[in-house]
Parts: sequence; structure tokens; C-alpha cells
Amino acid sequence: MQGVVYPERMDDRVINPDKLKMFSFVLYSQLAGAVTSGMVHLGDKLGLYRILAAAPGSMDAENLATACGLQERWVREWASNQVAARLIDADHADPHRPRFVLSAEARAVLADDTHPAFGMGMFHRLPATMERLSVLPTCFATGRGFDYDAHGHDGAVGIERSFEPWSNANLVPVVLPAVEGVVDALRRGIEVADIGCGAGSAVCTMAEAYPESRFTGYDISRHALAIAREKAGSRGLTNVRFVDAREESVAEDGRFGFVTTFDCIHDMTRPREMVSIIRRSLAKDGVWLLVDIKALETLEQNVAKNPMAALMYGISVMSCMASALSEEGGEGLGTLGFPASTAEAFAREAGFTSFRQLDIEHSVNAFYEIRP
Repeated sequence: MQGVVYPERMDDRVINPDKLKMFSFVLYSQLAGAVTSGMVHLGDKLGLYRILAAAPGSMDAENLATACGLQERWVREWASNQVAARLIDADHADPHRPRFVLSAEARAVLADDTHPAFGMGMFHRLPATMERLSVLPTCFATGRGFDYDAHGHDGAVGIERSFEPWSNANLVPVVLPAVEGVVDALRRGIEVADIGCGAGSAVCTMAEAYPESRFTGYDISRHALAIAREKAGSRGLTNVRFVDAREESVAEDGRFGFVTTFDCIHDMTRPREMVSIIRRSLAKDGVWLLVDIKALETLEQNVAKNPMAALMYGISVMSCMASALSEEGGEGLGTLGFPASTAEAFAREAGFTSFRQLDIEHSVNAFYEIRP
């Protein structure tokens, strides 16, 4: 091919049979994970995990199918996949009629949406995410991505299910007290903005805990905003409102005593501009709580230190980076494109003078307290 330079030495093209087998194993392991992810989605959607979690003991495929109103043969094959994938346990005392059960840990992750470790959110939105494969070749050719509403209603629900359990359990008792002075300010009553509020879980949680403060959630996802408004209404919250940032931009008059951004700056087309807006929106004694994905400086570091790096880079193509490139001139940070050094550089460029990482344990996110 014209323009392609091939190496003079071709020794690396001699195939080692053992390495070939191992490479094939690695490849098909990825496919096995993808297929099993589809089975996890079905287990959640069809209520199979919830029935297993609620059962007083193990269940065979017939009992499980009957409890879910499904056909036994389909349930048996699904459960076989789950046992092979080591997600559910099986009692093989009768080898022709195994019985299935969830461990305590599996119940927490697969079936208990109140547990901080609940993990079904990304699997909820799996079909919507994988549908993006049909348009991604065009994205690669043109450079333009798509925003979060391209994933539809289930995309918004899935993100909320991903982050809400941990947030509900930790935001008020753990995270906010770690931000110096903010709890006292919230109790007294201040203006608060949650930018990139999604389906409103964090806003509603804070609004319930601090009724003297007033909260505004900003987002550009109509699907997420509709869920957020319904959530606030169902809880009877009168100190919170949700607005489309394209219709009402973030106020830049220093009115907010507290601004939060949860897992969204790396998704934005113009993150530097947003950081500058946040700086102008904050009162002189205000504080910005930045929560974003833990990331390191280089591909080599991320691969070496983050066991979920492959997942995160892939999700970036299908979701995060795609969103960050959804407008002409988008910066395209992507899922692992916003390490602490970049966050601090953006903050200081915008005029912030104080940048501190908080000592909060989280498997995915880092937490920063940033002040004017």
C-alpha cells in the first residue's frame, strides 16, 4: 500500500503456536464477556436475580421459571451461562437437575438496588450502548460523536441506576462532610448548582437533607431531566428545580455558595469553558466539588494501574468521548482523559486558587475540593 513503511525484519511474523493459542483465548474471552453481559442484562430485566435473591434457598430452573412467569428451557440455559461465568452458584447434587443460588455478595451487586455496590446500571443501558455500534463507523470517519440522549430513555435510567446507590449511601454522610464548611453553609441556606445533574439523584438527596438551601440542577439530556423532575415531584421537594442548560444557562453572577459536578466534566464538549463558568458562578467564599473518573497521565499508566482500563476506553468510544465530540470543536477528553493534573490545570487557568483532593474511597471516582 502506498505510503506504508514495512519493517525490514519480519521475524516477529513467525507464529509461535503456544502464543497463538493464548492470543485466541484472550480474544474469545472478550467475546465471552460481551455475551455474558447480555445475559446479565436479561437477568436484571426479567427479574431472575431478584427472584433468586428473595428465595429462602436454592431453586432449580423449573421453579425459577415458574416464579418469573417464563419458560423453563430458556431459564435453564441462561442459568447455565451464569454458573459458567461464576456469577451464580449451583448445587449439582442431582447432576441432571442443578439448583441455583446467589451468594450474599451476588445479591448485593445483582439484586439489591439499595446497596452501594449494586451494579446493574450499565447493564440496564447495554442494548442502547451497543446500538451505537451502527453509527460509530461514521463517527470515526467524520470525527463527530453524539450526545447522551442518543442512548434514549434507557440510557438515562441506566446511568442513574449506576450512580444512585452509592450516592444515596455516601453523599450526605461521607462526601459533603469532607468538604470544609459546606455542611454548615447548607444548613444555614445557600444557593447550590449541580451541573450535569443527570436524572437528579444527587440534587434530590441534598435537597431532602438541607431544606433551607435552594438547588438547581442543570443538564442537556431531556430524558434525564424528565426523570429528575418526576423524582423531585414524587418526593414533594419544593427547594429544587431542574433546567435545560441550553434554555437557561448557568448563572455567572456569583450567586452559588456550592457547585457540584458528578462524573460529567470529561463528557463535555467544552470542559475548559465550563470550568470558567463555574468560577464565575461561585460566590467569593463558595466551593466547587468536582467528582470525576480516576485517571492517570498515560495509556501505559492506566493499563498498568487500572484493571478496568479496557472497559473504560471502550465505554469512552461508545459514550463519554462520543459525547465530548458531539459538537464541532469538542475537546474530546473521554473517560480517562481528565486526570488530577488536567483538572487542576483547568481550574487554575479559570482563576481558582485552591485545589485539594479529598480522602474519599471510591473504586472509580476521585473527589476534589476547589475554591476561588
